[in-house]
Amino acid sequence: MKLGILGTGMIVKDLLTTINKLKIESISILGTEQTKKETTILAKQYHLDHCYYDYDEMLRSEIDTVYVALPNHLHFSFAKKALLKGKHVIMEKPITSNVKELEELKEIAQENDLIILEAVNIHYLPAYQSLQKTLSKIGQIKILNFNYSQYSSRYNAFKQGQILPAFDYTKSGGALMDLNIYNIHFVVGLFGKPIDIEYYPNIEKGIDTSGILILKYDTFQCVCIGAKDCKAPLSNNIQGDRGCIHIPTPVSYIGSFDLLMNDGSTQTINENNDVHRMYEEFFEFSRMYEQNDYQKCYDMLEHSMIVTEIQTIARRKAGILFPADDENM
Repeated sequence: MKLGILGTGMIVKDLLTTINKLKIESISILGTEQTKKETTILAKQYHLDHCYYDYDEMLRSEIDTVYVALPNHLHFSFAKKALLKGKHVIMEKPITSNVKELEELKEIAQENDLIILEAVNIHYLPAYQSLQKTLSKIGQIKILNFNYSQYSSRYNAFKQGQILPAFDYTKSGGALMDLNIYNIHFVVGLFGKPIDIEYYPNIEKGIDTSGILILKYDTFQCVCIGAKDCKAPLSNNIQGDRGCIHIPTPVSYIGSFDLLMNDGSTQTINENNDVHRMYEEFFEFSRMYEQNDYQKCYDMLEHSMIVTEIQTIARRKAGILFPADDENM
């Protein structure tokens, strides 16, 4: 894989601390004139192969895969341009602003035998895979409750009138897109598509600063809380008629979980292998690329389609609209 990284934000800096452990043939980075100094420092610090400040120039180079780690509202346009130039695409979460955008990207990718993936680490974490196998032990599922509430330092600026991308509806921001997405991915990976969706947000200046998402399934109910304007002890529970699975960390960081049975027995299942939280997902992305595993790629893309459809429906019902949306959303 010859990787081109778009952006210099926190998630890129995080990835660069571990990506050298993977089989990546070359790594280039795209910055802007405003971030030129920062881009140069990152390239030198992590021994990157090339720096670019023009996207077209990067796409004309030998890179074969683009990692889009830009603000949410830019994901679609930058990914589409890469796909049309014959590049594989890995996109940071949320993959697109709405499901219509993702449907268009999916069509382009499949017509041209290209990989398109959403970088959500949950599905590749050993603890999550172990939890999937443990789920049957707690019997018939009744209630799911996930809470990812993390007070954002950007909310202080937001209250003072400074609108940063995380709280900007024109940039596809908000708590649903930023934090609750992890809860949605977690649940959909276990149980698939819900039969009904409702979203009850706290809205300020056109954006959800926090909110409660209700996912209805045939035989159980799921509550997903995502908040950037307040915080609480993190708690995630999957409750069955024979026991409960308790996750004491954000689901995006799951390394262990507790199996709490109705008979009083307990067990902590620890699958933390002490590697960077982004390592497993990019290891798998690299494997898919090397082995041309399009089946796994498109299976994961279908999962992202469900998650994106949930977000799109939830926002529409709550009246949260992005410039990327239209009346037919």
